[in-house]
Amino acid sequence: MPTSKRSEAKLIALWEEHLRHEFQTKSTADTLDTMVPNAYVNHVPTLTGGRGRDRLGDFYATHFIPKMPADASLVPISRTVGESRLVDEFIFGFTHDIQMDWMLAGVPPTGKRVEVPFVVIVQFEGDKLAHEHIYWDQATVLAQLGLLNAKGLPVSGIEQAVKLRNPSLPSNELIRVST
Repeated sequence: MPTSKRSEAKLIALWEEHLRHEFQTKSTADTLDTMVPNAYVNHVPTLTGGRGRDRLGDFYATHFIPKMPADASLVPISRTVGESRLVDEFIFGFTHDIQMDWMLAGVPPTGKRVEVPFVVIVQFEGDKLAHEHIYWDQATVLAQLGLLNAKGLPVSGIEQAVKLRNPSLPSNELIRVST
């Protein structure tokens, strides 16, 4: 059965409210209020996040919300909404001017600009978020910060975000370099 526009709009509104509390109001309590009591967040590349209100609350209050660069931005690329799931593809941009426990644990600020494609899969239960699975290419982050020498490796830097914004750019550049 196709998802109704009304239920799609409800999921989108809840997700956008959640993001607003993470990035604008910076309220851990309001962020958690958008989630079921045993919700979980999994930043797949770095294994950060938490499960349940207490652990997730500690993660948001200590390691995520206050460890977000002031210029952090989400540039939407695509969104898919189903009956109880939303998938967002976006470019996460920031200047690494703060230690980011959730993404770059133990790495002091480099002052460098990063743009990296993200995909987040959000599962809903009723009118609350149940979980978030968040994916990005950590190698491109490390390369853009100068922490990984991508030369000779099948790794790209900001080119990922640039090509995602402009799909008419050439493909297979890493293949050409390696042959």
